[in-house]
Amino acid sequence: MPVTKSAGGPQGTVDLKLDLRSPPKSAKKMQNKDSSFWDGHPSESPGLEKTKGITAFQTLVHLVKGNMGTGILGLPLAVKNAGILMGPLSLLAMGFIACHCMHILVRCAQRFCHRLNKPFMDYGDTVMHGLEASPSAWLRTHAHWGRNIVSFFLIVTQLGFCCVYIVFLADNLKQVVEAVNGTTSNCHYNETVFLTPTMDSRLYMLSFLPFLVLLVLIRNLRVLTVFSLLANISMLVSLVIITQYIVQEIPDPSRLPLIASWKTYPLFFGTAIFSFESIGVVLPLENKMKDARHFPAILSLGMSIITALYIGIGSLGYLRFGNDIKASITLNLPNCWLYQSVKLLYVVGILCTYALQFYVPAEIIIPFATSQVSKRWALLLDLSIRLAMVCLTCTLAILIPRLDLVLSLVGSVSSSALALIIPPLLEITTYYSEGMSPLTIAKDALISILGFVGFVVGTYQALDELILSGQALTFSNSTVFIQ
Repeated sequence: MPVTKSAGGPQGTVDLKLDLRSPPKSAKKMQNKDSSFWDGHPSESPGLEKTKGITAFQTLVHLVKGNMGTGILGLPLAVKNAGILMGPLSLLAMGFIACHCMHILVRCAQRFCHRLNKPFMDYGDTVMHGLEASPSAWLRTHAHWGRNIVSFFLIVTQLGFCCVYIVFLADNLKQVVEAVNGTTSNCHYNETVFLTPTMDSRLYMLSFLPFLVLLVLIRNLRVLTVFSLLANISMLVSLVIITQYIVQEIPDPSRLPLIASWKTYPLFFGTAIFSFESIGVVLPLENKMKDARHFPAILSLGMSIITALYIGIGSLGYLRFGNDIKASITLNLPNCWLYQSVKLLYVVGILCTYALQFYVPAEIIIPFATSQVSKRWALLLDLSIRLAMVCLTCTLAILIPRLDLVLSLVGSVSSSALALIIPPLLEITTYYSEGMSPLTIAKDALISILGFVGFVVGTYQALDELILSGQALTFSNSTVFIQ
């Protein structure tokens, strides 16, 4: 989740320069990724701000923690959309490419730090200086666009995370409430559960709105770190319980397709890249390390652990539930109080995480907006923008109450740009004038093209699915076990 000294967010920078004004330092304290245990998809954790330097092990913990969010819960369905063989192989390839792009970003940032004698450079500034080093006069003239583009995708990503959280909250709470009369204390033997009809999921989303408004009105980052700690604990405990359940009674995998239909693969891409959206965390972590020379090795080790965990959860979850797998694996858990408590723990964790993810776009937009009015109206404008933004995320969630499609759409639109498209192009603009091998240029071009194709096709497929689902989006949020 995101709290960093730099301008970045899960990917990017919190420094929004519109050639009018540079935001205050507070806007540079946050950075985030979908996905940390508080979930974000990224950034430096609040605890990092309190230390002068962190050890290699602490860096590894923060890197892994920064990837554990709602995205991992949607990976079993993503594997279903790719196939039991193609899914894990694709996750492995995407993990390798995502790690490589992170290394590219780190190398480019280090180069500009040395060249410009700066102690630290965030994602947006690195892209801007990369364009300034470009052989193209037009790109050099418009280099500031690079930072603005990163900030734009960061805002889209973070608000997208917030939309995902609202849908997740509604889906899980709705299932718990509907199954409350059939919930037992026996997790090994569940009779048929007759659901108690309740209100529509979209009404559950609206019911969360007052609590979300109160959370986003908290402007003190130190207060928010308390919520992040609560979110971390809740999600960690829940993930352990989920893992021990899905490894039990794995059925025969031969009934599952090795390779799914190509029409559903773009949905896999969007969800998977959403989960790997943590490129914004790497620069703040490297800056906080006591000995940054070890960071490349820590980054490779951390991404290897994350990729293995993603492949394990995604594959085992799909093997365990097969074609019945839901948008979030929590929705497949039995109706006993142990696993219902897991859903409630995740609800608490995600609710706390919402405020942290919201902090990033708020610190980009609000400082610029308040600078345009007198101090007399600054506080009122600040609170009004916060209220408008949280209502916007709730409205978007209501319009797209399909967790799987929201995950895929956010991943395809913004995650692919920040994690796959921009870093290879940054390497070309940074090193081209010094001479690059044709093989390196071809490699970077290929990665960016693949990212762009995923961006276009994934976005199209997610939108197409939304259109086909029609106005009355109905989806089962409950799992019935008959034994």
